[in-house]
Amino acid sequence: MYNNRFFVSLLFLFAFSFPGFCQKTGFIKTNILFHTDSITIYRLKTDSLTQKKQNIVVAECKKEAFSQHKIYIAFSDSALLKTSSFGDDSKALVAINGGFFDVEKGGSVAYLESDGKTIAKTRNPKEKWAKTDSLLNGAVVIDLKGNLKIERAKPTSFYEQSKKEKAVMVAGPILLVEGKIIQLGNSDFVKKRHPRSCLCKTGDQSILFIAIDGRSKDAIGMNLDELQHFLIKLNCKDAINLDGGGSTTLWINDGTEKGILNHPSDKTGERPVSNIIYIK
Repeated sequence: MYNNRFFVSLLFLFAFSFPGFCQKTGFIKTNILFHTDSITIYRLKTDSLTQKKQNIVVAECKKEAFSQHKIYIAFSDSALLKTSSFGDDSKALVAINGGFFDVEKGGSVAYLESDGKTIAKTRNPKEKWAKTDSLLNGAVVIDLKGNLKIERAKPTSFYEQSKKEKAVMVAGPILLVEGKIIQLGNSDFVKKRHPRSCLCKTGDQSILFIAIDGRSKDAIGMNLDELQHFLIKLNCKDAINLDGGGSTTLWINDGTEKGILNHPSDKTGERPVSNIIYIK
C-alpha cells in the first residue's frame, strides 16, 4: 500500500484546512496520502455514515490544479487492462476506473467518444453486459479546453454531431445535479451495498475522484442513497456513479511512489477494465 510519509507533518494541515470536517461527518480516522498546493489525497475510515465500517479514498483536485494538469479518458476497445496499467501507459498522476464494459470481450457497453470519434455506442439493454437506460443517464464530458462537466446524458446523436467535446463517457446513474439529490428508484443496483467509484465537482470547482471499498470485514460499501448523502457532506454539486464492485480502483503515481490506494474487492486483486478517467 501507499507510503504514509506525509501523515505526521500534514495531519495538522488537513485538520486546519477543513475546520469542523471531522466533527461534522464523524470520521474516526484521517490519513493524508499525498499533498500539494492543488491536489490532496486522503483516506477516511468511519462507521458513522452507515453504522458499518467504511474505507474511502478521495483524490481532491482543486481548481488551481488545472493550470498545470488536465483530465483525460483512456480506453481500449477490445483488450481489458488494469487501471494501474492504463495509468502507467498514460503517465497519469491519479487514475480511477471508468464506465461499464463487456467483461468477456472488452470495450465499453455505453457511448464513448474520444478526440471527436465514436469509440462505442450504447448497447441495446437486451444484449449481454448492457445496462438499462435508467442507469446510463449521466455523462462525463471533457470539452476542447480540457474542462470537465458532469451532466445528464444527452442523446447519442447529439454527441455524435457536436464538435464541442474532446471526450464523452456515458455512465451512471447521475447522483447529484447542482447540489440536488436525484431520485434513483428501488433496484438492487441502487439499494444494495457495494464498492463504488464516482466522480464529482464541488461548489468551489474542485474535482473529486472517490473510491469506496466494500465486500470485506473492514469495509461494507455503500448503496447509492448512502453515497449521495456522503457526497453532499463533501460539498459535491454534480456527481456521477462509475462502474463499481470489483472494478473500483484508485491509483496514483506521484513521481516517487506509485500504487493502488484502495482495496479492490475481487479475490484475484485488481480487475482489468475497459477505460479510466485520469489526471496528467
